Amino acid sequence: MNIADFLRKPFGCSRVLFLSVFAFIVLGGYSAFASDGSAHSVFVANNVWMLLATFLVFIMHLGFAALETGLTRSKNTVNILFKNTFIISAGILTYALMGFNLMYPGDFNLIGGGIFGFAGFGISSPAGAEGLIEYADGGYTYYTDFIFQAMFAATAATIVSGAVAERIKLSSFLIFATVFVAIVYPIAGSWKWGGGWLDQMGFYDFAGSTLVHSVGGWGGLVGAYLLGPRVGKYLASGAMRPIPGHSLPLLAIGVFLLWMGWFGFNGGSVLSADPKLISLVIVTTSLAAAAGALGAAFTSWGTFKYPDLSMALNGVLAGLVGITAGADVVSPGEAVIIGLVAGIIVVFAVSFFDKIRIDDPVGAISVHLVCGVWGTLAVGIFGGPDFSIVTQFIGVVAYGVFTVVCAFIIFYAIKMAIGIRVSEEEERRGLDITEHGMESYPDFQAVSQV
Repeated sequence: MNIADFLRKPFGCSRVLFLSVFAFIVLGGYSAFASDGSAHSVFVANNVWMLLATFLVFIMHLGFAALETGLTRSKNTVNILFKNTFIISAGILTYALMGFNLMYPGDFNLIGGGIFGFAGFGISSPAGAEGLIEYADGGYTYYTDFIFQAMFAATAATIVSGAVAERIKLSSFLIFATVFVAIVYPIAGSWKWGGGWLDQMGFYDFAGSTLVHSVGGWGGLVGAYLLGPRVGKYLASGAMRPIPGHSLPLLAIGVFLLWMGWFGFNGGSVLSADPKLISLVIVTTSLAAAAGALGAAFTSWGTFKYPDLSMALNGVLAGLVGITAGADVVSPGEAVIIGLVAGIIVVFAVSFFDKIRIDDPVGAISVHLVCGVWGTLAVGIFGGPDFSIVTQFIGVVAYGVFTVVCAFIIFYAIKMAIGIRVSEEEERRGLDITEHGMESYPDFQAVSQV
């Protein structure tokens, strides 16, 4: 086969692009380190890796969209996809406008003690074009840092989207997501990643089990509580009625996209092209995900008498969330334990929230909040003498209280102003028709009785 025939094949150009990028990273990065070890060579390799990690984290938003779509009913598919499109778009813009400088204020100039600071509106490299190599001790550019962190910021709001799916007003959610990404998440992030008071205390969260996932989970919990359950979720007798999603294939595709994206989420959080540490992080991440899948699969099999695919897939995510706080400080064996426990926990967490009538269509609260808390505490258990479970617990509580209070204020203010829930009739017809005036599957659309 000649080159022209290869390029005409499906995905031929994509293969060339992928191989070119891969060769550039591996050969270019390796030669940079292997030559004279100059600061500029290291700088280039770091930026290439972090930008690739950024692309992987961006793909996670496609994974979240597919997962949320698969676990909800077909009559709400357009609504789910619109929300996910809005989150990444508005999230990047609002994070650029003010979120980034709230999260990394430099000086906590508004409330001292590492509590609250703001470096101004907009993004502009403080070093200027000629001094970018000086940013972050020569590790990477200001703009590389911004775009990588912007992907994380949007993720927190995406988690909320799943927990409030199928009954929240579109306009209400868009307002909440904008404020959450612009203000709440950045202030929370500044306490650790911005050098704030929790960082000074010794709290540790490598890539965001608490800072991203639990913060999003707490926001989702408040939203689900204030909205109440979906119509038909609970019978008059109080019994819970399952409302299955419309596409397990989409769910599976979404989870595997998320697993792939997590290599950038955790691997990029090394913040350098250090091959030794990146390889450890990717190994611990994979082991935890695999252990989480098996833990959830066998726990649900034993509990419900059938091997539940959706539980196994949520177990993958549970393991990924659980390992995110300490992926760089635990051993492979410890990663398996963390992932296995997370997979077991998520099964019981889903059942628990169903029993207390917190309706979470995609299990976001169980996966991101509960397993995020577990993963953060696990650093204090497995991370070694440099980490304290007491300090980790203080961080978990601080983030929980802050996020719950902020999310409640935002949701309640929106509720008082314009309302947060669609009418029962709109919910029964589906949000695709009532909110968007279109159908996701016009040739196959069926009206749900729930």
